[in-house]
Amino acid sequence: MSDDRCELLCLDLDHAEALRVTLPGDDALRARADVLRALGDPTRLRIAHALAVGDELCVCDLAWIVGSSQGLVSHHLRQLRTAGLVTSRRDGKLVMYRLAEPGRRVLATVAAPVGEGQPG
Repeated sequence: MSDDRCELLCLDLDHAEALRVTLPGDDALRARADVLRALGDPTRLRIAHALAVGDELCVCDLAWIVGSSQGLVSHHLRQLRTAGLVTSRRDGKLVMYRLAEPGRRVLATVAAPVGEGQPG
């Protein structure tokens, strides 16, 4: 028997059901998973950190800061924008990006110090 399973069925049905019905619905969980997936790539996470510190940056600056090509950074910014974590605005020939408020909140959560002995 593996260590991650009970050796006997001990379901506290009332308690388990009371908790089960409080869980978010599938659509809400899917949306949250999409947001977390958007920051699940090291380059996107690096871009988000740069925007958190730099406030508003163009693709050229972000590419230099994160050490990737403009094309790759544009691709990642598109994914972050689709997830609602980044906003953009056109300034003449430049497109400026900034973290949206949801992006700031999620980044603050994932950037919080982790416990001792955990990767961070």
